[in-house]
Amino acid sequence: MIDLRSDTVTRPSSAMREAMARADVGDDVFGEDPTVNLLQRRMADLLGQEAALFVPSGVMANQVAIASHTRPGDEVILESFSHIYNFEGGSPGLLSGVQLHPIPNDDGIIAPDDLRGAIRPTDHHFPQSRLVCLENTHNRRGGKIYPLEQMRETVDAARENGLKIHLDGARLWNAAVATGIPEREWGSLADSVSMCFSKGMGAPVGSILAGSQEFVDRAHRFRKLFGGGMRQIGVLAAAALHALDHHRSRLTEDHEKARLLENTVDGIAGRSCRVYKGETNIVVIEVDLQHITPKQVIENCQDRGILLTGFGSRWIRAICHMDVTMDEVREASQIIGEVLQDG
Repeated sequence: MIDLRSDTVTRPSSAMREAMARADVGDDVFGEDPTVNLLQRRMADLLGQEAALFVPSGVMANQVAIASHTRPGDEVILESFSHIYNFEGGSPGLLSGVQLHPIPNDDGIIAPDDLRGAIRPTDHHFPQSRLVCLENTHNRRGGKIYPLEQMRETVDAARENGLKIHLDGARLWNAAVATGIPEREWGSLADSVSMCFSKGMGAPVGSILAGSQEFVDRAHRFRKLFGGGMRQIGVLAAAALHALDHHRSRLTEDHEKARLLENTVDGIAGRSCRVYKGETNIVVIEVDLQHITPKQVIENCQDRGILLTGFGSRWIRAICHMDVTMDEVREASQIIGEVLQDG
């Protein structure tokens, strides 16, 4: 099977497994795991922040950030197709007691004027706007990069009104590689930023949450409350460090694979679908529902050895990653195009 469902399906390389086996470990709950501590220091520096905290997942990183920035009854402003709003199980309400205020748009970017219009007045009748969450790259928008200058304008609008900013940077690695702009240029704009090691970076598990030392101290408590305190996890941090040292620059290969997939599918089946032109490793295809359904596309492709993901009522998604070769992407592209064309 050629698995294009997600870049989370990657398996640790032999070199990564060796690094994990050699890892120096300690009890991280006591702050005594040297490999975790090294990873946290390096990631804080990479993101232009004072401190960082290793957590099991991207969802936990985002939810710990929300809890650390808000109080129950507050409101969090975000984009309507964001991962936090759509794919994290309603956890902001459950874990932090906050309300989400989604701003609808077509490109995953919150315009400054739209943000200003969403901020609640200071009045006892309303929840209080406390936090803005941004996403870069944007999953549901096909791996779209949040342009740095536009992000700066949105952040400025938030700061003018006393709001905090959290950046869901699960795939910020991809934005940095695609643009040549270092991660810290985006990360340092926010009050907190999360990044995932278990997606295109190829590690088996783990995310980072970075911010000021005061923020990370508070986040450490919420990680514990949410069940994220771990013990001898240097073996996991070692995988993340290996990815940091060896897998960042190769993300350009995944972007090239995605462009090949887009162009091939569009060339074969353009009349039966709309292929959204992406910027990183995610390909989103809108299916012509009069011709075929996404469910049929996924099933027919699976019968021919290709795994894809449904992405709403009209879309399918394919993500390129280190565990698929260019030849496999070429083969998958041909098959996807033929399935879309034939119906």
